[in-house]
Amino acid sequence: MWESESESLGGRDYGNGVLSSTKLSVKTDGFELRGQSWYVATDIPSDFLVQIGDVNFHLHKYPLLSRSGKMNRLIYESRDSELNKIVLDDLPGGPEAFELAAKFCYGIAVDLTASNISGLRCAAEYLEMTEDLEEGNLIFKTEAFLSYVVLSSWRDSIIVLKSCEKLSPWAENLQIVRRCSESIAWKACANPKGIRWAYTGRPPKISSPKWNDMKDSSPSRSQPVPPDWWFEDVSILRIDHFVRVVTAIKVKGMRFELIGAAIMHYAAKWLTGLIRESSGTADEISSYSASNSNGSCSSWKGGLHMIVAGMKDDPPTVQAKDQRMIIESLISIIPPQKDSVSCSFLLRLLRMANMLKVAPALVTELEKRVGMQFEQATLADLLIPAYSKGETLYDVDLVQRLLEHFLVQEQTESSSPSRQSFSDKHMYDASQRGNGTSAKMRVARLVDGYLTEVARDRNLSLTKFQVLAEALPESARTCDDGLYRAIDSYLKVISNFCY
Repeated sequence: MWESESESLGGRDYGNGVLSSTKLSVKTDGFELRGQSWYVATDIPSDFLVQIGDVNFHLHKYPLLSRSGKMNRLIYESRDSELNKIVLDDLPGGPEAFELAAKFCYGIAVDLTASNISGLRCAAEYLEMTEDLEEGNLIFKTEAFLSYVVLSSWRDSIIVLKSCEKLSPWAENLQIVRRCSESIAWKACANPKGIRWAYTGRPPKISSPKWNDMKDSSPSRSQPVPPDWWFEDVSILRIDHFVRVVTAIKVKGMRFELIGAAIMHYAAKWLTGLIRESSGTADEISSYSASNSNGSCSSWKGGLHMIVAGMKDDPPTVQAKDQRMIIESLISIIPPQKDSVSCSFLLRLLRMANMLKVAPALVTELEKRVGMQFEQATLADLLIPAYSKGETLYDVDLVQRLLEHFLVQEQTESSSPSRQSFSDKHMYDASQRGNGTSAKMRVARLVDGYLTEVARDRNLSLTKFQVLAEALPESARTCDDGLYRAIDSYLKVISNFCY
């Protein structure tokens, strides 16, 4: 296990979380910021200007040339001995990362943190600060910090992966995203009883949280760690990085119901429309997670995401195109097992998918998933507006497709398994018939209630009403009262309209 969440290197040979170059070519007391320009505090006039965006760095050629292969090439390949300015607008990490890299070139101590390491590592690669130019150059130093500090820390791995959002494709090509994702997955799948690193709990609200504030916040042995302890921490990640983490977690064999609960937690955080449509979404996810985790389980807000994103209780603002991408990504990673997520969640996701015009193939996949658990749906879940240019108020065709998927699934389950002894198969068939019949009865009541509701729409055609009413076999209804009520409602609307 990891003994410390500190960002320092703990006294290893390559420094205590502070980088410095072994060579001092220009004696300096540091850098000075004047407006939008950085200057080296030295008596030697600067002879080189590096411009990154709106920020200017007034530096000296030699310290940069001695440690940056890219600077060597840009200067010497230009065939201009008087070249004194270079624009590096495409440098990953921007002015902040270059400032640290430049300080390293001058031998000024640089504090490495989880917040700056990814940008500095990418900048070092961009500047080609390799061992060929100096032993212990910036690429080596930043790689050591990533490998020995960041990847051994739960929250540092989260913070670094979060910072990689602005460093594409550099962070991806340098395997920072992959390594952090696998580190997070490995720790999420560890036995919760042995967790000693800090994670999001219910910390006191503080205006300026610091890393060390949570150093001793790990639960004691008398306080068991809930199975969903990692949900809130990974939910701060951008969707593509969240997918990478969940995919790695799947490979490591985590229980599908926990993965499903984590997906529901993420959706509730980022898909604000999902929350607004049902005020009970967060409670549903919490209770669903608890009921499927075989142990103490809780959902909460606070902790690590407060440190990263600020002390916000409001859900993040996500544009429609980003919400569509989130929905498409979540559909692709929902575990295939039945009940990995709730049917109510699937239907709300389906409602948003139709509204945002998600890729048809993924919508079809989602509809099939709903069909697997259709007996768990509620009437409120099914009242999905017709977002296309249809005549009806509600999407009756969608409910018809969901019902068809349910019936296909029921037929498939009733015909399996094939390899069983006669006695086992007899008991299984009896059980399946009982489960299938009760499921069909629940669906029949649901369909009758839906028909009663949509019958009030005078634009609903008789054909659509009839097809939906006759979709289930007669054996699914022990009583036809619900169907009669639906028919009665429909006839009243039709007669009033004709009148």
